[in-house]
Formats: sequence, C-alpha cells, structure tokens
Amino acid sequence: MKPDIILVGGGGHCRSCIDVIEQEGRFNIAGIIDLPEKKHQKIPGYTVIGNDDDLPHLAVEYNHFLITLGQIKSPDTRMALFEKIKSLGGSFPIIISSLAYVSKHATVEEGTIVMHKALVNAGAAIGKNCIVNTKALIEHDVMIRDHCHIATNAVINGGCTVGEGSFFGSTAMARECVEIGSRCIVGAGSKVMKNIADNKTYMGQIIS
Repeated sequence: MKPDIILVGGGGHCRSCIDVIEQEGRFNIAGIIDLPEKKHQKIPGYTVIGNDDDLPHLAVEYNHFLITLGQIKSPDTRMALFEKIKSLGGSFPIIISSLAYVSKHATVEEGTIVMHKALVNAGAAIGKNCIVNTKALIEHDVMIRDHCHIATNAVINGGCTVGEGSFFGSTAMARECVEIGSRCIVGAGSKVMKNIADNKTYMGQIIS
C-alpha cells in the first residue's frame, strides 16, 4: 500500500507537482492544503482538505508532506511552511520524476522535487525544499542551497553555487563557476557571467 502525502499549496505549481507524483507512483495524494475559502474544491481531482491552521492535527494523522506552493519573488512562505511542518514532526520525501535524470553521484535533500526531464549531473548537490523545474539543467559539481527554485529550461553550468532562497528563472543561464548569492532573483532569459551578491534582482539582463 502506498503511503499518503499531503500537498501544501494549491496553485499552478501544485498541479505540476501532482503530475510528477502520480507519474513517480510512490505516494497516494491524500489531500491539499490551501486558503480557507478553497476548502472542498478539487485540484485536479484531489480535495482541498484544510488550510495552514489545520497542519497541527494533520501532522498527527499524516507523516509525509510536500510544499507545492510556487516561488518567484520571495522564498519566505515556502521556508516558513517547511519549518512549521518540521517542528510538528512531519517528514518531507524527495520527489524525482522518472522522466528526470539524477546522477547516482549527485545528492538531493528532503522536500525537493525534481520535475520532468530535468537533469542533475555528477557531483551536484541540491538542498532542502527546492524546486528543480521541468527541463532544468544542473551541471556537475553545482551547489544549490536550501529553498531555491530553478525554473524551466534554466542552465546552471559546472561548479556554480546558488545561495539559499534564490530564484533562477526560465531559460536563464549561469556560466561555469559563478556564485549567486542568497535571496537573489535572476529573471527569465538572463545570462550570469560573474558572481552576484546577496539580495540582488536582475530581470532579463546579461550580468557580466
């Protein structure tokens, strides 16, 4: 019998996560946590069973959770939910689409989802509660710190570091061995050619 999992966040990213979880086939989705006014709605086919206030009693009934709230501007809500559920004793499995490739020489930590056709190469290390979105490429020896979102078709070349809580947008590219600070936003289509300090935002720029 498959173990149950509760999804926390019921927006568009949740729908993509549902597809990955169904395709991976390891968990039964027991319900979704979202806003109070969405209770009993279906997303798609799974019921919103409560909101954040229900997490204490849900953590007694269920063991496995996944943060399925998206992340672009700020990681704060995902981070807070992750820490709250951890404090309640909940666990966060690693979810990897069987359509993705993760090298046996790479590491992926709890609560991270690696989505369809993403590639994580040898020596890469991906932290907790991260999103590695569809077709993202994480090359050899890359370090992705906790609570990051690497968006669709992004390319992070060998030896790079992405700091905690950062967002790296769709089709953005980082050249080899650059360091991207914590809580940065690298917008879609940007090209990162040099190191970026913490808390910087670049939208569609060549950073050189």
